Amino acid sequence: MTSNIDASLEETLSYIAGQLKTLTSIASPTGYTRAATDYLMETLRDMGFGPERSNKGNVLVELGGEGEPLVLASHVDTLGAMVRSIKDNGRLRPTTLGGHQWSTADGENCTVYTRDGNVYTGVVLNTEPSAHVADEPVKTIEKNMEILLDENVDSKDDVLELGIQTGDIIAMDPRTTVTESGYIKSRFLDDKLSASILLGLARAVAGGEVTLSRKVSLLFTVYEEVGHGGAFVPADTREMISVDMGCVGDDLGCTERMVSICAKDSGGPYNYDLVTTLSNIARELELDYAIDVYPHYGSDVEATLSAGYDIRHGLIGPGVYASHNYERSHIDGVRNTYELVRAYVQR
Repeated sequence: MTSNIDASLEETLSYIAGQLKTLTSIASPTGYTRAATDYLMETLRDMGFGPERSNKGNVLVELGGEGEPLVLASHVDTLGAMVRSIKDNGRLRPTTLGGHQWSTADGENCTVYTRDGNVYTGVVLNTEPSAHVADEPVKTIEKNMEILLDENVDSKDDVLELGIQTGDIIAMDPRTTVTESGYIKSRFLDDKLSASILLGLARAVAGGEVTLSRKVSLLFTVYEEVGHGGAFVPADTREMISVDMGCVGDDLGCTERMVSICAKDSGGPYNYDLVTTLSNIARELELDYAIDVYPHYGSDVEATLSAGYDIRHGLIGPGVYASHNYERSHIDGVRNTYELVRAYVQR
């Protein structure tokens, strides 16, 4: 017989998967996140909380609890692009939003959002995409990439008549899918998967399934991909954990089915005592976890430290393979991450 605890966990995991599909369906490249934060505000209000949106767009919500304040942060801004210019042939020249590698977007469908509310579909391609035509392939670097609109346009004037202009937003299709074997494939698992996990935690707190042992707030940031998402947190914050994707790859212990606990990234070591506590909890709960060092990584909590906050800081998250690409994780990685976060806020 399945215990009530197991049934509750499975229900939460199903909820998280559903939230992921919803969040990835909402375009939110860095700088264009209003629709995503509107959704977060509505969802958190429906749970009975009182979320607030900062001037720059971050969403902060206090879940309750008393004692040393903890902030759990994830980000809902994603990689994307912006219209840099319109070519004479009616194609769009893009510029990146965030650390985009154009080789990962070549051939991807996309959507262009204009400032007057029009929406147009298109495809990202390099300037010599046809194997039967091009003499030699071109490098997939920004100057060789363009957006072909799904409209009958052959000139710059044709595009301008659609209302498209420099500064409009280009969002790549996420193509989110969850397989029967539990694998989760999508663009923007970084970091909408972790944001979904935190929504799952909020729901469990609202439903009385999780009792907080301290004051806990959630922070959903909107400029992580450009480095300043977590630059402001409540003044009383004593500890902050970024819940963001765990790295999977060469010389790393984490897999898509694990929770990753980061000991050090490109910004330096995370708080030693906090890393130790998190790893001890993971071991006690017999979670599948790895402590890793990320060679090319920065998190929201490092922006918080750079802003001058005196806090203990940590970084955990579900293992995600092929980061900043068409990414892959697994529901087991979600489970391990959620169980670690749930245990930490109750200890």
